[in-house]
Amino acid sequence: MMSAPVDTKEGKLILDSHKLSYHMDRVSAWEAGDRIAPISVDMSLTRACGAMCTFCYAMVQESQERRSIKTPAALNLVEDFEKIGVRSVSLVSDGESTLSPAYVPFIQHAHTAGIDVGNGTNAWEWEADKIEQVLPYLTWVRFTVAAGRPQTYAKMMFKGPEHTDVFDRAMKNIQYAVALKRRENLKVTLGIQMVLMPGMADEILPFAKLGIDLGVDYAVIKHCSDDEQGSLAIDYSRYEEMYSTLRKAEDMSTEATKIIVKWNKINDGDKPPYKRYYGPQFLLQISGSGLVAPAGMFFNARYSKFHIGNYAEERFFDIWKSDHYWRVMEYLSSPSFDAQTMMGTLPIAHYVNIALDRHIRGIERLRPGENPKPLHHNFL
Repeated sequence: MMSAPVDTKEGKLILDSHKLSYHMDRVSAWEAGDRIAPISVDMSLTRACGAMCTFCYAMVQESQERRSIKTPAALNLVEDFEKIGVRSVSLVSDGESTLSPAYVPFIQHAHTAGIDVGNGTNAWEWEADKIEQVLPYLTWVRFTVAAGRPQTYAKMMFKGPEHTDVFDRAMKNIQYAVALKRRENLKVTLGIQMVLMPGMADEILPFAKLGIDLGVDYAVIKHCSDDEQGSLAIDYSRYEEMYSTLRKAEDMSTEATKIIVKWNKINDGDKPPYKRYYGPQFLLQISGSGLVAPAGMFFNARYSKFHIGNYAEERFFDIWKSDHYWRVMEYLSSPSFDAQTMMGTLPIAHYVNIALDRHIRGIERLRPGENPKPLHHNFL
């Protein structure tokens, strides 16, 4: 399943599909039965976050401890990633990594190790001095912007519509990053992201306009994930009523700022077309508590059988090599596991898993990707 890449002024951008085709060495090793290293890891350096987003999937994982990772453990993690062949790290997961004391050294150390790093942030605490220390070393930064209007933004992300100071703070910091990128001619891609909730149609066009006004490279609109119990009460059938407005937003794209809708995931709804879950072997998630589990949807304590270890307490290299790690991965990819009933909706490795499922079943075999490679090809 490959959506057409979006042409930007800096290259082709793939946000609504996967990039496995640029890692056929890892796909071939997996198919041969080898114990492969993940290509990409989605993680956070802390579980702390000052925001109170109504759409935040991490909110249903509250049984996880809200501690911050100490810098030595974070740097050891980078070394282990380099040792086994991890190619990229996304600082997103279940916390606001900019709050961690390990944030700057982790990014700089990973860059030195040849590992691409991206960062998802609300930008509230991402001020000028911190931006200058990390922006030259990042591949991309994606800012969470819940809505295009300050009052709705504050209602969705903080304590209420009257708290628009958080909107103002975020916009100031985003503008600083955009100006720094232009001034220093940095290669980093900057974008804003809206997690679209049913009933939020009135915020779609203001969000698109905000992206254009800020001068970011793209503004992306995506679905909202939920757990298998429907804790966030997402009615996926209601997305269809917003299709025409979403298309209008796409038509607002300019040469400098592309408005992108993640149509694939929006259309896929709450039931995946696969049952086995191969994705975590290629795209692993790690909690801001240090917990290593195959996916963020399993961070909650009720999934303790999927909790493999904690890199703040032991080396990740040893966790990855352990029989426990591979028993969990093998179980998820076995007939005993059913992704349609035993996990939440639209996981981070959704696109990756669709491609692997179709590949292994012979429906659509993966083939090497075409050159030139798209932007951020090491991020699946």
